[in-house]
Amino acid sequence: MFINQPVPVAEIANSTNQTALEDSNAPSTTIVPEPSDYRQDDYRKPVPATLKGATVLDAAQALDLWSSNTAIFIDVYPRPPKPANLPAGTLWRDPSHQSIEHAKWLPNVGYGVLSTAVDSYFRNTLMKLTQADMAKPIVFFCVRNCWMSWNSAKRALAYGFTRVYWFPDGTDAWQEIGQLVLDVQPEK
Repeated sequence: MFINQPVPVAEIANSTNQTALEDSNAPSTTIVPEPSDYRQDDYRKPVPATLKGATVLDAAQALDLWSSNTAIFIDVYPRPPKPANLPAGTLWRDPSHQSIEHAKWLPNVGYGVLSTAVDSYFRNTLMKLTQADMAKPIVFFCVRNCWMSWNSAKRALAYGFTRVYWFPDGTDAWQEIGQLVLDVQPEK
């Protein structure tokens, strides 16, 4: 079994290949079959059009749900870890992240395999945000062509949440329909 390392975070968050980054942000015309398990690698590739058990949203539907103020929006964009090999005394600043207004940012919960600590953080934070209401609507998103939102929504279904929504085009589509994104900090 492949265990995820921090390398995919850099692939998503700090791509130095602008062409690859632009391509991954473009709407995909590739038909991707829905896998039976979590995506384990290549997180910035075209995603399937479906997620069994979840409702898939386009930008207009996401905006309608957001405007109704009935759902919790969960941003799962990853956060790169502080490099272990920084020289002593080096000042580290976590990269900034922008998201949909009122969204909760739960970084690093979209990998295919989660450590026990990250899995516990994800499950416990969802329980806190929903006040343990397993039928509370939850919308999972990241950026376009990001498997982390698909994995997270699938995992929420496995936890027993029953009203799971997946917004596969995420903040890219949100901005394309004229909506703002704001600086956010990870949910504690």
